[in-house]
Amino acid sequence: MPIITKISTQKRKGRYNIFIDNEYAFSVSERTLAEKRLLKGTELSNEDIEEIKKAEADSHAIQLAMSYLSYQPRSVYEVLEYLNKHEISQDASQAAVQNLIELNYLNDNNFARLFIKNNLRVGKDGPRTVDRKLKQKGLAADVIQEALYEIEDEEWVDAGLRVVHSLIHQAGKLSYKEIKQKALTKLRAHGFDQELSELVLEKLDLEKDEDEQIEALKKQGSKAWRRYRKDEDFKRKQKVKRYLFQHGFSSGEIDSFLNGEIVDLEEIDEY
Repeated sequence: MPIITKISTQKRKGRYNIFIDNEYAFSVSERTLAEKRLLKGTELSNEDIEEIKKAEADSHAIQLAMSYLSYQPRSVYEVLEYLNKHEISQDASQAAVQNLIELNYLNDNNFARLFIKNNLRVGKDGPRTVDRKLKQKGLAADVIQEALYEIEDEEWVDAGLRVVHSLIHQAGKLSYKEIKQKALTKLRAHGFDQELSELVLEKLDLEKDEDEQIEALKKQGSKAWRRYRKDEDFKRKQKVKRYLFQHGFSSGEIDSFLNGEIVDLEEIDEY
């Protein structure tokens, strides 16, 4: 029967090399050394050796997983991927994850809820983007939907406002219609549907202000009038009209600008 002929310490604290029949066999932790009562001269069967190796692999996998979890919450999939990158066997990885699930250190339902709550507190993602990101973290669709279902529409407003808040400062530079359109576009890009986007805009306090609208018309109109200064008069006005219309101004507002009611067009040409 195989016999331990030597036990030596590794440079890594708490680790020991086990030599069987004068040849290196495997390494163990100090805990395993004590629990299995591994001493020089101890006889081990092949089954004993395999059991010790498996226990060491499982212990190493759990330690790695716990270290990974210490930085922030993780999904089951993320932990498995992390262990795989560290070349932990599939059996040891599955055993470690199952152990952590039983201890409630790993729980995809809780992870989904925590992920969503954190986004609502400081993030900028809407439900669709949150759904996509959680799927990338390996969560099942029904787990994600159950967590999302617990959130009321109003709870998404703060996240939406963080997406579009900077547009408030565009009043007086862009038309009311263009600001609203930009806001809707940004919200859709961040995973908000039309209904939620409208709810966010209601809270944005983006009311149409006549003075700000005129100021925006003056700025955008002057910019376009200078841009097309090389065109003959009729063509120039057509291009300016198209430009202002694309930027959200009404036909009446555009006509007012082109008629010189907003700003003297000749003065623009002087600069």
